Amino acid sequence: MVFRTLSGCIVSLFVAASVYANEAGELSINPAHPNQYTVVEGDTLWDISGKFLNHPSQWPELWSYNSQIKNPHLIYPGQTVYFSVVDGKPRLSFSQGSDANLAYGGFPSSDNCVVSEEDIHNGRTSFAQAQGGKLSPCIRETSVKQAIKLIPTETIAKFLTSPKVVSANELNAAPYVVDFAGEHLIAASGDKLYVRSIIEPQSMTYTLYRPGDTFKSPLTGEVLGYEAKYVADATLEQEGDPATIVVEKSKGEIILGDRIMPKPEEQFTLNYFPRPPEESIKGNIISVLDGVTQVGKYNVVVIDKGTQDGLMPGHELDIYSRGRVSRDSYSVVKNDAVKLPDEKAGTLMVFRPFERVSYALVMRASQGIRVLDKVQTP
Repeated sequence: MVFRTLSGCIVSLFVAASVYANEAGELSINPAHPNQYTVVEGDTLWDISGKFLNHPSQWPELWSYNSQIKNPHLIYPGQTVYFSVVDGKPRLSFSQGSDANLAYGGFPSSDNCVVSEEDIHNGRTSFAQAQGGKLSPCIRETSVKQAIKLIPTETIAKFLTSPKVVSANELNAAPYVVDFAGEHLIAASGDKLYVRSIIEPQSMTYTLYRPGDTFKSPLTGEVLGYEAKYVADATLEQEGDPATIVVEKSKGEIILGDRIMPKPEEQFTLNYFPRPPEESIKGNIISVLDGVTQVGKYNVVVIDKGTQDGLMPGHELDIYSRGRVSRDSYSVVKNDAVKLPDEKAGTLMVFRPFERVSYALVMRASQGIRVLDKVQTP
């Protein structure tokens, strides 16, 4: 969502905003921001802030300067937000101009004409009139079910508990399915499985995984972790070697060799606050999740940095596409080539860090993003 300086004051307000950002060293204003924006379904707080700021993670400072928007998490589709600069500080409000009593296009709040959904249903025909008998503009009120979100949480929800990244020892040491009860060749929900071996169970609930991708450092080739793909949930019926488990829910067919681990008790949150990491981070995109080949906005990627590097949920990193090597046919040096500079291609936010790798959501993409593109602290 976006905001821009008021009509007739674009130049002066833009200069003031730029000066504020440069002198204060806090807010980096997007020079292409509009003077107003009407929220629509599907908008996020990140999108709105990104239309106005060069770094959307600075949104808390931006929204803190307004006098009317007390909680940016409670902005609803259909509302219009205006941008202005007051006393050298950028301000967002639901009113146009500096007069807080003006709202919705500059009409005094005491004279507003409001048309509700009930009025429309009942066929209302009488409306407020201005001097001269002309009809005054009216606000149409509609019921709103849900406020906008900071980020599209539904995009990352399925990656919060599974798949996960484990070490080679953790994967190889996990019990595995050795056979099925009955004469099944594969198993699914409701079936019994025999597992080696659960002698002293630490839990009664388990998750079945299947080995997935191997994540390696693109620089050294070192293995950073192994993807464990979710297969099913199960409960322990009888401990032993083999132990007996019962499948409660499955994503697909279960096969011999599938590994089982205690069901994670991690507590996940969908309330993320994007911000740069405190440490300088330089890494790479090493994989894309969910079978996607073309990486763009709201795709989930894996990067080769994790908690041991200081990454936490909400940390924001810039993405840089690697500059290609271009042949210089005009050089006096035979077969000369030049490495073109890396170009900023977008922004991502870490939402699930592991020890040496992290899952991250691409929040912004200005050009094509590929595996092996660089990521770094803004």
